[in-house]
Amino acid sequence: MEREEFEKIGKEIIDCCLTVHKEMGPGLLESVYEMCLMKEFELRGIKAKSQVVVPLVYKGYELSKDFKIDILVEDEIILELKASETISSTYIAQIISYLKLTDKRLGFLINFNVPLMKNGIQRFVNNYYKTMSI
Repeated sequence: MEREEFEKIGKEIIDCCLTVHKEMGPGLLESVYEMCLMKEFELRGIKAKSQVVVPLVYKGYELSKDFKIDILVEDEIILELKASETISSTYIAQIISYLKLTDKRLGFLINFNVPLMKNGIQRFVNNYYKTMSI
């Protein structure tokens, strides 16, 4: 996927998150936002899968630990959803780990438990992150 495609889909993802947050508001369970976001992607014709299993592979050996990505968009972009009062370093390590384990280039850590959704979106690229400017 080229950079322009990443940017286009990234903007769509953010718009979907804004739409779900506007419709549902903060304070619900993470699973509620996941289901609503999946429906929003479907309505917009965006390919997305939820609860995608990621195996842990070390030196070619699959170890007995699996991880689950909340949502994988267009087989390229990882979304880790939260409904938390704060974003901990554990959540950041989680999205970074998923990016490394899957060799994906772009991921979003999205916290729906915020009054203003733009403050709940963090973008991660190539092992670093920055807060999105919307």
